Amino acid sequence: MIKVAISDAHAVFREGIRAMLEHAGGFDVVGEAFDGASTLSLVRSAEAHVLMLGLSMLGVHGIELIAQIKKERPPLRILVLTRHPEISLATVAFKAGASGFITKSDTNQEIVEAIRKLHSGGFHVSLALAEQFSLAMLKPDLTLPHQSLSEREFAVFCQMASGQTIAKIAQKLSVSAKTISTYKTRVFEKMKLPHEAALVRYAMLHKLLEDDRTADMPIGALPAGN
Repeated sequence: MIKVAISDAHAVFREGIRAMLEHAGGFDVVGEAFDGASTLSLVRSAEAHVLMLGLSMLGVHGIELIAQIKKERPPLRILVLTRHPEISLATVAFKAGASGFITKSDTNQEIVEAIRKLHSGGFHVSLALAEQFSLAMLKPDLTLPHQSLSEREFAVFCQMASGQTIAKIAQKLSVSAKTISTYKTRVFEKMKLPHEAALVRYAMLHKLLEDDRTADMPIGALPAGN
């Protein structure tokens, strides 16, 4: 029996994942979480083999959460689920410690196979992303500016791109506003961005943000057919 923990900001999506796994058989959903704090509490208390993690949630950006989870529970395999099969976002997620990256539009069977692969010690990327990685191998010199950011810098970058103020970001990440200002300066310097409008355009161009208005849609064709 594969023990799975589910973390996503949207209840409908979590319910869809649970129904899919129950329908597939061989899985035990050991708990659910909806934000950064509840996700950390879940992985600390539940003996899960695989954590299915949505990147868009309150309290902390999913990428930084991955790094924190791997520090506390290195054996836990993390399968990222996102709306955007973007190599730039996947690269940061794998760097932080994820073992798999799949989209919420993938079929139930593909998601089930991804969980099983992670549980057996393997890694997984969606077909769309695998094609992007193949193309990137042909052009290894094309490194994007945000890939030079640390996990914390990337988290601050995403919060700024979402329109959050320095004070709000500081509150979410439990640090001082001065610290966030320092990270903000580093982000602009490393990415060579002239102002915040350019930062927002960059994030939108590379699809580095989840769209919370549509993320509540259930995945695939739950639960029938797979």
